Amino acid sequence: MDDDTPKRDDGTRQINHSDTDDVASTEDDSSSAASGGNTTSGEPVSGDAKSEEALDGEGSPTDENPATDDDEPVTAEDIDIRESIGPSGSTDGETDDDSSTDVSLDEVVLDDGGSDSRGLFDDLLSGEPIFENKEVLRPSYTPHELPHRTEQINQMATILVSALRGETPSNILIYGKTGTGKTASAKFVSQELESTSQKYDVPCEVEYINCEVTDTQYRVLAQLANKFIEKNFDVIENELDRLEDLRTRARDTPDLLADTSFDSLDGVEERIEQLETDCEEMETVPMTGWPTDRVYSTFFDAVDYNERVVVIMLDEIDKLVEKSGDDTLYNLSRMNSELSNSRISIMGISNDLKFTDFLDPRVKSSLGEEEIVFPPYDANQLRDILQHRADVAFKSGALTEDVIPLCAAFAAQEHGDARRALDLLRTAGELAERGQADTVEEAHVRQAQDKIELDRVVEVVRTLPTQSKIVLFAIILLEKNGVRNINTGEVFNIYKRLCEEIDADILTQRRVTDLISELDMLGIVNAVVVSKGRYGRTKEISLSVPIDETEAVLLSDSRLGDIENAQPFVQARFDN
Repeated sequence: MDDDTPKRDDGTRQINHSDTDDVASTEDDSSSAASGGNTTSGEPVSGDAKSEEALDGEGSPTDENPATDDDEPVTAEDIDIRESIGPSGSTDGETDDDSSTDVSLDEVVLDDGGSDSRGLFDDLLSGEPIFENKEVLRPSYTPHELPHRTEQINQMATILVSALRGETPSNILIYGKTGTGKTASAKFVSQELESTSQKYDVPCEVEYINCEVTDTQYRVLAQLANKFIEKNFDVIENELDRLEDLRTRARDTPDLLADTSFDSLDGVEERIEQLETDCEEMETVPMTGWPTDRVYSTFFDAVDYNERVVVIMLDEIDKLVEKSGDDTLYNLSRMNSELSNSRISIMGISNDLKFTDFLDPRVKSSLGEEEIVFPPYDANQLRDILQHRADVAFKSGALTEDVIPLCAAFAAQEHGDARRALDLLRTAGELAERGQADTVEEAHVRQAQDKIELDRVVEVVRTLPTQSKIVLFAIILLEKNGVRNINTGEVFNIYKRLCEEIDADILTQRRVTDLISELDMLGIVNAVVVSKGRYGRTKEISLSVPIDETEAVLLSDSRLGDIENAQPFVQARFDN
């Protein structure tokens, strides 16, 4: 049967407006006469009486020129929309057999990319993933095994086992450079300690504090106080539920109290009231605003509320001492003489083997009862660690044979830093995945090494003091203007002019020399002392980091960013 449905010039079916009875249409006469029905892309347009009724709105066949005085004119906007959606929303020129339902323009989703268009992330997800579980390569992950740290772990366990007997463990100080497994080992032992305490129903808890973030006495005490207050709330809530249930049952069966510590229901009521009062009196500590002695008192009451042995793990403890002195350690180490129900042990973790030199002798003697040193890993040990993690982190066959040895070799050069090795392996995997490679190869490791090194430089430069940034900026300006074998005097001349430009204090040349030495220690510059004969000795200075990236970081500083044109300062250097 011929399809008499109104069609546009291109043969596609028109869509009726929801607020009109008829829509004006045009028809290609020659095409209709030749085929008996319009086609789109060579395909016949199907139609029946039912669809004609739906499209005409009144069920009557349309003639060649159906427009009447009551028809609403078709606007250019309507035509554009129809052309974009095709017949009944179809983009392929094919109509739906079930076209009995009116389609409103407001209900049509316009898609300029076609129905099979791919989204932003589709192509990225189309490749085969390299990682099985990337999280095992992050520093926050605590593995179930720690290769080459059995001796140190056993030392910690031997000291802390007394907590499972209800005794106070000795305080422990753990030393070692970054990435030697100190924190991971301490967390591993702590998890084992808590799980064993639950197994034998011994109240033993470990609280972890990162002193690089929580770096004042107030913050440390407040964080500890709030942790124990939260635990006390949980204990009180559970006890109230138990007592209220006991009270309800004992009213009907008083003999139930015979197996409890209560002589009567009045005793149960009194205990419930006491717990409710305790709950009301417990107040969490705000992160600022209280006197320190009030914070300490709140922490003391919170930790002593229940019987328990508490191990307080202070990671980066040297950062706390450096910023706030040893008052926190003094107070914590002296608490046991005043506590009635609980006992406290301190586990300090430090990258600085000499930080105890700054402690009060009394604090030093009580804090350093036991010391454990973590030596750096060698390349073979790093290889074992990486292989152990890679087996879990990556899909089978995702790494070529030379990837892990190369990561281990790079990290071994950085004083045996396992954290650096894991970051390197993870970054190499990410770079391979972004490039949609099937495997991680040596080239990805070398790219990752460059990226991590640049990230490290950016972070170190970004956190430099302002005076060090000015000195470094002076060196950069000299190098950018072709000066080689830069000496301290030349740096000082440019440094002074930069300070004048941004209204900063001008340090002495001796102090600037010290700042150059600090930059040398950080690996940002290379400063070599050379002899000038009768003119004495001086330092020849050169950059050890990418100049453009370093300059960009420096100029992101609000003060250095005020320097509009540094060129005159460099030119002036040759006049001195």
